Amino acid sequence: MATAVSFEVNDGVAQIGLDDGKVNVMSTRMLTEIGAAFDRAEAEAEVVVLRSARPGIFSAGFDLKVFASGDAAGSLEMVRAGAELALRLMSFPHPTIGVMEGHAFPMGTFLLLACDVRLGVRGPHRMGLNEVAIGIAPPSFAIELARSRVHPAWLSRTATLGEMYEPEEALTAGFLDRVVTPDAIDSALAETIVALRAIHKPSHATAKQRLRQPAMDAMRAAIDRELTMAAYTASSRARSAVTMPV
Repeated sequence: MATAVSFEVNDGVAQIGLDDGKVNVMSTRMLTEIGAAFDRAEAEAEVVVLRSARPGIFSAGFDLKVFASGDAAGSLEMVRAGAELALRLMSFPHPTIGVMEGHAFPMGTFLLLACDVRLGVRGPHRMGLNEVAIGIAPPSFAIELARSRVHPAWLSRTATLGEMYEPEEALTAGFLDRVVTPDAIDSALAETIVALRAIHKPSHATAKQRLRQPAMDAMRAAIDRELTMAAYTASSRARSAVTMPV
């Protein structure tokens, strides 16, 4: 079976590439493969880059067909895999860079938010938490993650109104750290890698843990509270009403 996630290390920099041949849907399988790539990166690299190989799309987010099917067990497995991966990235011991060169629907946005540095390219693509627009309430783990990175007014708008933002607005909101033209993204990434390689890695890991511990504690509590079969079964009716994109 072909893999949807590529991995390579060059001079201490791990490149994790997303390419499922379509729109990088964050299925349980895709999330498991990303997690395995981060396992390798933790052991083999000192800086990690997460980037899509699909033009115009970082990720279409969770597999909406699983939600719409009413399969509570499948939905729970998928969302919990995404939540645990995002939580892991929040405390990942090496510096991480997320590169947004296309649409990043919620689970894609969650992974970018959990990276240390978020780079984006200008263009007509969007990111955010649009769940309420398609009939789903954002999971609390995602709200807690976003709360730690996104400015409060923008967080309220995206979480409760489903607004999505193009790169310049995403930069203002706190979803991204830097936005450049498409032809400048590789040089911006190279500059960022140089800067991250120069920092003291043990101090980076400790500072990250200290800074993010309250957010990580809140994410852990939300996962344990909401992502159980009992909780998921109780809310399955709302998830089965998800509005599929045309």
